[in-house]
Amino acid sequence: MGLFNFLRSPDINQGLKDYSAVPGAVLLDVRTPQEYREGHVPKSRNVPLQSLEQAAGVISDKSTPVFVYCYSGSRSSQAVSRLIKMGYQNVKNIGGIASYSGKVEM
Repeated sequence: MGLFNFLRSPDINQGLKDYSAVPGAVLLDVRTPQEYREGHVPKSRNVPLQSLEQAAGVISDKSTPVFVYCYSGSRSSQAVSRLIKMGYQNVKNIGGIASYSGKVEM
């Protein structure tokens, strides 16, 4: 622990464990459709950051737990802020797929 913990980005592997433990949660990949097709976490839904207003088509209930990732954690951080402004109440940035250690789907 210590003073610099705020500099650490979220750990996607821990975030996915947390996601798996929450019934009914949605795993949201906010990368581009091309990035998503090149490999994504199984069971994730793709709503690119630039079309985030379309999230309501994937997650209609704004109290649904939403776990958000991108490539590095930067876009997912922006997405979390925007989703909260859109009224989503239970949103978490779990970081980037770049540090993901599990299997990916194409």
